Amino acid sequence: MAMTKAGIKAGPGVSLVRPVETPTAAEQVTKEIRRAILSGALRPEQKFSLREIAAQLNVSFIPVREALRALEAEGLIISRPGRSTMVAPLSAADLHSIYRLRRQIEPEIAARSCLLLKDKDFKRLGAFIELSADPQTTMDDIYDAHHEFHTDLLRPAATAWDLRTLGVLWHAAERYVRLAFGSMDTQPDEHERRAKAHSTLITEFRARDPRRASQALLDHLEANEMLARRALEAVID
Repeated sequence: MAMTKAGIKAGPGVSLVRPVETPTAAEQVTKEIRRAILSGALRPEQKFSLREIAAQLNVSFIPVREALRALEAEGLIISRPGRSTMVAPLSAADLHSIYRLRRQIEPEIAARSCLLLKDKDFKRLGAFIELSADPQTTMDDIYDAHHEFHTDLLRPAATAWDLRTLGVLWHAAERYVRLAFGSMDTQPDEHERRAKAHSTLITEFRARDPRRASQALLDHLEANEMLARRALEAVID
């Protein structure tokens, strides 16, 4: 497996991420701060200043200010006028709300998408399985590819608004998912477990049965929420 300008490769001719135009400074800053929050480098309720982030990233205040507005819209930070910015806290209520919305949206799209996915789409989805099963893959790369996997799984039947809304929900959910699986990420069989869970989704979608695809995605969401809730309860306790 190799890294190219087009993205992470997971087998001959199969790229997990699509080539994109050069991002703006604000987009790069947004991505980096989001990564720090989702990975836990910036902890829940941790306070930080615009000046501090700008200095660490060696950029001006302008892209940092734009990034913080975008991340506040995603629910990842809380901006307080005249005071330092704070990483949004984790809460059981927020976790349930995130997954309640996902259960309303994703299974319905899955029922339609399974009828529209083509062989080339399944090949691309299978590349994620190869990547996630490779113990040499870093967890940051796996989570990035995981986002692409769920996007590609639903893309054929999803509108731009669907994907925009789900993108916010997926990033919000990732904080809890990383908490849930954080203790498992370093275990030798975790890559294999993760690959198997997503192989099941591909199998159900390949059956071209809307009910099976919808139920498989619903089961996937419910299992992840349950694990995330248990992990959150352990942290709160």
